Amino acid sequence: MNLPNPALVTQRAVQRLPRIALILFCAAYVLPGLFGRDPWRGADITAFGYMLSIAQGQSSWLTPTVTGLPPETAVLPFWLGAAAIKLLGFMMDPALAARLPFALLLIGVLVLTWYSTYHLARTDAAQPLPFAFGGEADPVDYARAMADGALLALIATLGLLQLGHETTPELVQLTSVALFLYALGASAFRGIKPKIAVLVALPALAASGAPSMAVALGVAGAVLSWKSSYPNVRTFTAWIGASALLAAVVAVGLGAWGWRVGRYHDGGQVLAMFKEFAWFLWPCWPLAVLTLWRWRRQWLKRHIAAPSVVFGAAFLASMVMGGSDRALLLGLPPLAVLAAFSLPTLKRSAAAAIDWFSVFFFSGSAIVIWVIYVAMQTGSPARPAANVARLVPGFTAPFSAIELFFAGAATLAWMWLVRWRTGRNRHPLWKSMVLPASGVALCWLLLMTLWLPLLDHARSYRPLIDQIAMHVPRGSCVATNNVVRGHGVALEYLGGYRVETAQTPGTTVCGFWLRQELRLTPLPAPTSWALMARVNRPTDKDEVTAIYRKLP
Repeated sequence: MNLPNPALVTQRAVQRLPRIALILFCAAYVLPGLFGRDPWRGADITAFGYMLSIAQGQSSWLTPTVTGLPPETAVLPFWLGAAAIKLLGFMMDPALAARLPFALLLIGVLVLTWYSTYHLARTDAAQPLPFAFGGEADPVDYARAMADGALLALIATLGLLQLGHETTPELVQLTSVALFLYALGASAFRGIKPKIAVLVALPALAASGAPSMAVALGVAGAVLSWKSSYPNVRTFTAWIGASALLAAVVAVGLGAWGWRVGRYHDGGQVLAMFKEFAWFLWPCWPLAVLTLWRWRRQWLKRHIAAPSVVFGAAFLASMVMGGSDRALLLGLPPLAVLAAFSLPTLKRSAAAAIDWFSVFFFSGSAIVIWVIYVAMQTGSPARPAANVARLVPGFTAPFSAIELFFAGAATLAWMWLVRWRTGRNRHPLWKSMVLPASGVALCWLLLMTLWLPLLDHARSYRPLIDQIAMHVPRGSCVATNNVVRGHGVALEYLGGYRVETAQTPGTTVCGFWLRQELRLTPLPAPTSWALMARVNRPTDKDEVTAIYRKLP
């Protein structure tokens, strides 16, 4: 006998989100930040450095290096960027060419999350209860409405916002996890597609730097499928096992195995980690908790068990790694699926709270972005303009009519959506996710248009390289032993320098030596070297780059 089902859904509630609106949502989320910027400090420019090194033939495809240092993860993501640079580098900037396949990966994550939810919502246990006199939701229409809600929930998740738009291995890992979740969901209804998906997903996850996660998902997915009541899902167990075995072989072949275990020093660190998780997973985690409570009698059914197992693996990996947000990123697609199954059970008061919080929070954020933009352009209001000048010294805001047009259009669209949602449109299941998703997309688009020059100036290495170029001619050989890899990539890509990693100043043949130092505790010049200058990035107040010239 089937367990009680908490979903009571009418046919009016499964109205589809118009496809053009869904496409515009995705475009407003994916495209901003793709054009018109340098690789940013941190993992973004470091990963780009390995891609550029492979594409330019400076290192091999199997063992890429940056300033003589190997990567900390497997090489599949670097192959994607390097291939794009080789194919498209003749017609566009290499940084943009490397970004394009990762934008396609982000689109793939959104699409796979939609289809995962669609197939899981079509299972018997997930379907809403029939009414005594008819009028219940059509099964296919119900599954589509739930998939629309999951997609909007994923776009609304704050943790995906920055990490999902970087050119880093984690985006390949995220796509692999979303593909594996799709394979689990579709195995009950499709023939060859989920088999191909699972054979690609786990090896790709291992080849992008997460082999332990791939094996863990393979074991959990095999147990889940073996216990299924669907005969074709039980036969799918062998395919999952084969994929996990192939992932292990790939990891051995690429040398991807490695332990990245974090440490917890005190309870305050643990508390700070959970606070970070609270905003990183917002707003999906409260809805996922509600799903687990409302569907508590069906935890072993596929529509709850499959996303729960995948998210649990990502959450445990993050905990083992000391609260890594990049490991937790892999749990966002299954968490969005779980959040979607709360929508049929969401009370009107909870939906209203989500709507009003979204209206006030995102409208206020948009107003702040616009006010500071006007201050950067006109100098008024004076206080925001002074704050920008203080925090990002040396920045002069350019004007772009195209960026202003898109920002204005997005703001008007937000106003229309707020008016639509606060009207009498109460029936669609996905209605409660419209304002959170569109608010995130609005603020991201405003930041990547109105504030893009400011953010690029603050997060790019270009201002620092321009200062170094005032003392060191471009194309010169510079040596260093303590700058981070991203800094080395910036020296080569933005400055055109030949970077040598030397152990000591006495072992290099270069005429210039760069060293990271603390501003308040400068170090003495090495023997036979003269200090030329100390320069720093505009937003870096603590560290400086000391430039030394070799004495005759």
